[in-house]
Amino acid sequence: MRMTVLGTGYLGATHAACMADLGHEVLGVDVDPSKLAKLEAGEVPFYEPGLQEVLKRNIDQGRLKFTDSYAEAADFADVHFLAVGTPQKRGEYAADLSYVDSVVEGISGLISRPSIIFGKSTVPVGTAERLGRRARELARDGVEIEVAWNPEFLREGHAVDDTLRPDRLVIGVDSSQPTRAEEVAREIYSDAIANGTPIVITNLATAELVKASANAFLATKISFINAIAEVCEAAGGDVTELADAIGYDDRIGRKFLNAGIGFGGGCLPKDIRAFMARAGELGANEALSFLREVDQINMRRRARMVEMAREACGGTLLGSRIGILGASFKPDSDDVRDSPALNVAGQIQLNGAAVSVYDPKAMENSRRLFPTLDYAASAFDACQSADVVLVLTEWQEFIRLDPKQLSETVRSRKVIDGRNCLDFDRWRAAGWNCRSLGRP
Repeated sequence: MRMTVLGTGYLGATHAACMADLGHEVLGVDVDPSKLAKLEAGEVPFYEPGLQEVLKRNIDQGRLKFTDSYAEAADFADVHFLAVGTPQKRGEYAADLSYVDSVVEGISGLISRPSIIFGKSTVPVGTAERLGRRARELARDGVEIEVAWNPEFLREGHAVDDTLRPDRLVIGVDSSQPTRAEEVAREIYSDAIANGTPIVITNLATAELVKASANAFLATKISFINAIAEVCEAAGGDVTELADAIGYDDRIGRKFLNAGIGFGGGCLPKDIRAFMARAGELGANEALSFLREVDQINMRRRARMVEMAREACGGTLLGSRIGILGASFKPDSDDVRDSPALNVAGQIQLNGAAVSVYDPKAMENSRRLFPTLDYAASAFDACQSADVVLVLTEWQEFIRLDPKQLSETVRSRKVIDGRNCLDFDRWRAAGWNCRSLGRP
């Protein structure tokens, strides 16, 4: 099948490359010439394991091309995936839908045959219905444009597998209009469906709410275990052992019960805030009021990490040297959007400490966001003469560090594990004073 992907950021580039890998002919569309130049050269503008190989393979085989022309996109296919960003509005909780609106405005009047626009962007409920009305208003006489919604459920670091082998497919259709969306979606995703991936066909509002609800639930689960970590610290409990114990209950599960400095990235923080904002607009503000506490717990863990660093330095960070291991919001990613690690590093620097940061993949993005921090070429360089070492992203490189070898680099053998990922028995055997969130 021929299709376009409108927007070639993280979501769009991944979806375009993976759809081509399934055998479809794909045209990626973007207005950013520098981004398009990199993609056309087979280079991914961000780090995502395995994606560059998929991208280059399909470019070389002629199934994947790129353009900045909406006219070319409209002529190329009658299936279009909308995959642009929906960031948080400046100074508000609500989502900024200007990019989504711009794409629909730009392409609808150029489409010359019956077409389907599948939305993949995370949007407030009601957006798909509104975009459908607008597309039909802009459509040429006699040309039917259908807007359906096919939310994405990608995990950064696993996005290729999540696209090629999804754990579920959700297709929201507008039942008030003639629809071909289900039929077309089943053809597009025929391989995944044949391999047992469940497909849920629902209305537009439910499809939008599925994505928002999934992110809200995951954020709540993370903040729940972080709230319990606060109680464990006060009572002398071990939150990691506690999580293991309750995780054996299949009603609860162990995933996303890792206490630490909390969630970040380009999805969970802004999506739960947009969810709250939209609920308020719909008159259901009280229904999601608990998400405010979820957000507050998450931000509180960052402040607690700064306080623990201060305590480890004898009550003041002024004049101390802190080695920071990790800058991306999670491992296997170079994404530093709303990164707890960088936020903590910045706060510690503002308190008068000399901060040196190292991350295996996120150094360039970190420098752009926090140019005043010092960046090291390796984990050992970041910890040179450090009074305290903070592990803030759970990269395998940091988990596998040799604490005996690191002892020769630091000024003081003190480590604070912000992700509860280190083997403290091994570190303590090497003479380190170890602390973490929610553990004795």
